[in-house]
Amino acid sequence: MSNENIFREVDEELRSDRMRALWRRFAPFVIGGAVAIVLLVAINEGWSWYSNSRSAEGSQQLYAALDAAEAGDIAGAETQLDAIAANPSGGYGTLAQFRKAALLAEQGDSAGAVAAYDALSSSQSNPRLRELALLLAGNVLVDTGTVADVEARLGTLATDDSQMRRPARELLGLAHYKAGDFAAAQQNFEAVLNDPLVQSPVRSRVSFYIAQMLSDGVIAAETPAQDAADAVDAIVQDDAAEPAVTEPVAE
Repeated sequence: MSNENIFREVDEELRSDRMRALWRRFAPFVIGGAVAIVLLVAINEGWSWYSNSRSAEGSQQLYAALDAAEAGDIAGAETQLDAIAANPSGGYGTLAQFRKAALLAEQGDSAGAVAAYDALSSSQSNPRLRELALLLAGNVLVDTGTVADVEARLGTLATDDSQMRRPARELLGLAHYKAGDFAAAQQNFEAVLNDPLVQSPVRSRVSFYIAQMLSDGVIAAETPAQDAADAVDAIVQDDAAEPAVTEPVAE
């Protein structure tokens, strides 16, 4: 055997010994890491299955509660909604709380509905859900509360930088109108009309409010109040001017 072959064999043995030593040293870490990855994947898959299962269960319970309310079983619906809210899954707990508050309002329990919406506005982490709860509470209080009650919920939503400013200002206008403060009502309604992002149905509805106040003589005929009244007149005239549909005469 040549010296070159001997050196090669010795070098291979040394490499093999070093590899075995490295493996003995780091094998526990490699194996442990592999096991950890498998466990993490298994836990993630298991949690996904559990969450989906809970979400599906919450969906079925919510639909059952809605069906019960539709069938007139209000007490049963409220019991089911309370159960869903107590064990929230997939966001259905929040939906159940909103529906429970709406049921209270529909049944004439305005105080209970407002309390439920107030609780939602203080417990939700999502700012849009908090604003929605305040808006719905204000909507109930327009008919059952005072202007101060409505302003306490909607005052922060009626600012220029709020996405809820248009419905908030409309409700504030209605609250002031109901209280007989027609100047404040006009101010809120005109703020809605002057909003560049107001949609046509809302603009038409608020224009009718102003036209009604002009007709009653509780506000002066000024722009944009007069413009709103003119817009309402144009709508009415267009509706009246539509030609009647006649049936063709059979020859």
